[in-house]
Amino acid sequence: MKRPSFVGEAVVPAATYVATPALDRGEPPLPDAFTWRGEALCVATVRRSWRSTTMDRGDAYLARHWFELDLTDGRSAVVYFDRKAKRGAARWWLYTLDLGEQRLEL
Repeated sequence: MKRPSFVGEAVVPAATYVATPALDRGEPPLPDAFTWRGEALCVATVRRSWRSTTMDRGDAYLARHWFELDLTDGRSAVVYFDRKAKRGAARWWLYTLDLGEQRLEL
């Protein structure tokens, strides 16, 4: 089993989307591809999705929508949509990526 590497970098979403049941629940549409460091990361399937919250003055707020993905090149990735991003800031982030035998260059 390949172990994913932490990335923690913004990605650029494609303008087309994957049809997911999450849209009916008011979640953000999942792009069918992302660009990271000039490389296209194309979504083959969504393994699972979940949400995380933050607490502020005793109230829970939805902070991120997470997606665990299988990519068309056989790798896997976890991306998230940051609901609390400031205007003009990146909203989609690559959290982890299965790099195979490659090493992540910082």
